[in-house]
Amino acid sequence: MELRKNVGHRTLLMPCAGAIIGDGKGNVLPQLRADDNTWPTHSGSIKLDERVEDAMIREIQEEIWLKVLEYKLLKIYSGPVHHNIYPNGDEVSCIDIVYYCHKFEDEIAFQEDEVKNIQWFNKDNLPTNIRRNTKKWLNDYFDILGV
Repeated sequence: MELRKNVGHRTLLMPCAGAIIGDGKGNVLPQLRADDNTWPTHSGSIKLDERVEDAMIREIQEEIWLKVLEYKLLKIYSGPVHHNIYPNGDEVSCIDIVYYCHKFEDEIAFQEDEVKNIQWFNKDNLPTNIRRNTKKWLNDYFDILGV
């Protein structure tokens, strides 16, 4: 936020960590965002000096209250499809480091100021308003699973 005071809405390069929460059988648990009414997976920016894995674990804990027990790297993504303009006008070009998690614990709940809903979806029954970058992540995830 301090940086935004100096650069306004101009595009910033933003390293992000995220994860697909899945069951390994073709079902995934995205979130319905409160700000733009889309269904992304769980991700956020990496803080200064924070390890990427710790950022991913923190974001999941903050957004849907799950404790990640195991994770694997899916892929690192960048490029035009990862350029986002937020509802407040801020622009970012993300470098998304994405994991997938099949083992987690705690009750699923969510941070209501950021998340409107969370729901399990099957690969063949995904919502139509999934974010552009999330579609690519999910396709790669399903390819790894072979489903």
